[in-house]
Amino acid sequence: MEAVRDRARIDEIVSAHVTLKPAGVGSLKGLCPFHDERTPSFHVRPGVGRWHCFGCGEGGDVISFVQKIDGMAFAEAVEYLADRVGVQLRYEDSRTGTASGPARREEPGRRQRLLEAHRVAAEFYAEQLFAPGAQAARAFLAERSFDRADAETFGVGYAPTGWDALLRHLRGRGFTEPELVASGMVSQGQRGVYDRFRGRLVWPIRDATGAVIGFGARRLYDEDQGPKYLNTPETTLYKKSHVLYGIDLAKRAIAQSKRVVIVEGYTDVMAAHLSGVDTAVATCGTAFGGDHAKVVRRLLGDTTAGGGLQLASGASLGGEVVFTFDGDAAGQKAAVRAFGEDQRFHAQTFVAVEPSGMDPCDLRMARGPEAVRALVDARVPLFEFVIRTTLDQFDLDTVEGRIGALRTAAPLVAGIRDRSMQLGYARNLAGWIGIDTEEVRREVGRAASTPTRAARPDDRPARRRDADATDAAGGAPAVPVLAAPDPRDPVARLERQALIVVLQYPQHVPAAFDDLGEDAFGVPAWRAVHAAVRAAGGAGTGRTLGGGRWVESVVEQAPEAVAPLVTELAVAPVPEDRENVIGTYVTGIVHAVLDLGLTRRRADAMSRLKRIGADPDADAAELARLQQELLAIEAERRSLRESA
Repeated sequence: MEAVRDRARIDEIVSAHVTLKPAGVGSLKGLCPFHDERTPSFHVRPGVGRWHCFGCGEGGDVISFVQKIDGMAFAEAVEYLADRVGVQLRYEDSRTGTASGPARREEPGRRQRLLEAHRVAAEFYAEQLFAPGAQAARAFLAERSFDRADAETFGVGYAPTGWDALLRHLRGRGFTEPELVASGMVSQGQRGVYDRFRGRLVWPIRDATGAVIGFGARRLYDEDQGPKYLNTPETTLYKKSHVLYGIDLAKRAIAQSKRVVIVEGYTDVMAAHLSGVDTAVATCGTAFGGDHAKVVRRLLGDTTAGGGLQLASGASLGGEVVFTFDGDAAGQKAAVRAFGEDQRFHAQTFVAVEPSGMDPCDLRMARGPEAVRALVDARVPLFEFVIRTTLDQFDLDTVEGRIGALRTAAPLVAGIRDRSMQLGYARNLAGWIGIDTEEVRREVGRAASTPTRAARPDDRPARRRDADATDAAGGAPAVPVLAAPDPRDPVARLERQALIVVLQYPQHVPAAFDDLGEDAFGVPAWRAVHAAVRAAGGAGTGRTLGGGRWVESVVEQAPEAVAPLVTELAVAPVPEDRENVIGTYVTGIVHAVLDLGLTRRRADAMSRLKRIGADPDADAAELARLQQELLAIEAERRSLRESA
């Protein structure tokens, strides 16, 4: 992992997403990709391998940047960077603690071959869309108001009707039959290998980095006896429970807007994006599940639900998840299924259903892009949608209907873990049914004490309902909030600047800095960072390690709530960062901190001296010792100021 960090230049990785401009020696800045801003507050310092946005508070190393910008898990980000910079990874077997070979999922060269085969196949399909034999595919798109430019934007293609058109093309590009079978693009039959997709409209399915990992294909001809939609089978690249179509196009908009819109099909994603809803994604041939929820959480930057950090000064995490479903019975059932996933991620979850039953693609054709945007804007909370959909099954004009509705809906309300929201929906339920609020609360209480699948879609014990501060996936407590120092406090400013230079320019830090004790910093946040610096070996170790290795070693020693502060300081601008004056500036800042420490010691000694002097029974030896201590402190202060 260290090799990956060293080889993957953070400025090159970030520059693929952010236009960076010089911001002083060794520093770059640009507009943050994770929130809207007009003035650049996103800083990158290649020398220490860290990035930080002083607007939204996000920051980290090159791995964390790839995680956030591409919605990847940590291991995925490491593997992606390793492939990019040519580092061969070795994985440790968790059972034996021994190295288990060069790759966990797929040998790096093999994986790259499969990705390249998919890229070539996507180009082949896209070219075929405009061949004479693809009239039916072009007509399908035109009937749904998609033109050639739209098809090119989404990479839509056509699989010829022949048995081995793609197979022959890929063979000609040097790919072997075992590789192509492993890719899922061809199948092995009794008579040999043949194309999996034939005579169909084809959408390339890409991962968050934009690499093609599979395909979805729509039936066009009546004689095709296969399913309406046919997807790539499970392969080493393509796991349908982890894949969201359109994630490559939507990821940046999702990170900025903190909203993801989940639609039901490929054409719905196209229609949504072309209508201005650029946060739309879709599952691929499977219902939205727990693994999809994890992907969505990463896209939203929702680390609070996974026990992540939330500084008091940081931006609010979480966001909105909007499900769009057809207005028919199947769509309503899909919304009820999604209810079981709602509490898996820390976000407000909504449902957008068009009353006449049109999906986003139909809506765009019938009423234009404005109607698609209006559909999403008219979303309703998922809890409300599920409960009211349940009530629609009963005749609320009868006593029997109202009682049946109450007994069916109460477990749904009881399943809401947020206590305040649960009470709110109990009151709403009373109004929707027309029953006394207290009676509804009693029924909800009975449902809570008798857990059922309807009440707890994720099968959690009743006692966990009120655990609002715990991890929705596993119950881990959230990281404590760490208060940010007051920027107006001159002592806080000085201590912050000292830590900045220690992290960024350890080679210029006077050796006396490492003699400072654990109480040398008065501001709690900066004292915690200083403790991590000391634990990492002090500035002397920083001079040996240098750059990113030094900062990373401090991050590793810092508690989880303190690590983001280390990154912030490692990237923060330095007022005097010119090569010819930085050494003098660093020395001056460190001397000022040392002087501040001596001033504190002098004040403490003076206070003790006064207290002892006021005591008629004071120990003369202790009085003399304090006087000598004061003289030594004064001598040290004079020496320090003369050297400065």
